[in-house]
Amino acid sequence: MTTRKKISFVASNAPVAQASCTELAARYGNVPIDQADVIVALGGDGFMLATLHDHNKLGIPVYGMNRGTVGFMMNEFAPHGLLQRLDRAEEAIIHPLRMRAHCVDGHEVEALAINEVSLLRQGAQAAKLRILVDGKLRMKELICDGALVATPAGSTAYNYSAHGPILPIGAEILALTAVAAFRPRRWRGALLPMSAKVRFEVLEARKRPVSAVADGKEAREVKWVEIESAPDISHRILFDPDHGLEERLISEQFQ
Repeated sequence: MTTRKKISFVASNAPVAQASCTELAARYGNVPIDQADVIVALGGDGFMLATLHDHNKLGIPVYGMNRGTVGFMMNEFAPHGLLQRLDRAEEAIIHPLRMRAHCVDGHEVEALAINEVSLLRQGAQAAKLRILVDGKLRMKELICDGALVATPAGSTAYNYSAHGPILPIGAEILALTAVAAFRPRRWRGALLPMSAKVRFEVLEARKRPVSAVADGKEAREVKWVEIESAPDISHRILFDPDHGLEERLISEQFQ
């Protein structure tokens, strides 16, 4: 039996997403987000991340339909049978990373990241980073284009492009991955327990400026950055059966 859910449709600014939103709202109705049983997000992965961040406090699950490019976090778009798909959808709960970045000018930036927190050089010179894990010095100096810490959910995004490992969605592990490491030569990174607190200290921060980015929120010219999991925050994502994050993470490794 199909359950009549109260749906709130949201869409990216892409014309195809806006057109799909209009079509679906006319077919299934569209309620304000704070009255919805489920949010249906129309767009790409970037829009999905923004939707999860923007409406997390409501505790409403989000079902994505791909109207973007890659759509790794999205379900296939189809205007028909949406209520049945929502009834059968499987829920994945993921926890973001919490970033605290201290900038050279003294101000701090705090942000959450569902996929990853990345540090990237801002200028022509390579970054010089010192890495501490749970307060213990682990790498005295990493010369690189950057480094990142990724969640299992984000391990197929920038992390995978930087040759980091794909992590099973249920793994209590974070990936620390270097971006174009120069010294130590070809160092790719490490696997850390989910409970780990990672601190990057930027050496020669004024001469070799580095930015820190958490799912698109950027801090410029950082002096140090602390990253840890935020188990107190949960994001609810819905997927069609046999097409959830776990299956996608496994399939991605056999492409």
